[in-house]
Amino acid sequence: MEGRITYESIDDYISKFPPEIQEILSTIRKVIKEAAPDAKEKISYQMPTFELHGNLVHFAAFKNHIGFYPTPNGIDAFKEELSVYKGAKGSIQFPLNQPMPYELISKIVKFRVAENIKKAEDKRK
Repeated sequence: MEGRITYESIDDYISKFPPEIQEILSTIRKVIKEAAPDAKEKISYQMPTFELHGNLVHFAAFKNHIGFYPTPNGIDAFKEELSVYKGAKGSIQFPLNQPMPYELISKIVKFRVAENIKKAEDKRK
């Protein structure tokens, strides 16, 4: 596929954006790392992704928002707090013209960590 951008790493992904977006993306990355210190970083679907016993969360920058992808369970568990944002079954849009809800992102990531660890433990039983 000609012209398609591929990213080698999350650093590479973040570096392709203007400084103000890089700052937001870097902070989201830091929040995720703090909430999920054992998670591994990778690029999946050409988006920054964290995995721990499977995909944990993805995030991506768009023209007017940051897309955050914590799976449908991650959204359902925080339905009320996320109700002020546009979203779909497994995604949420955080507008760039509003403060990023870093604390909420952290809570969602911690929820997803617990969910994935439980799923992994259940598989071992």
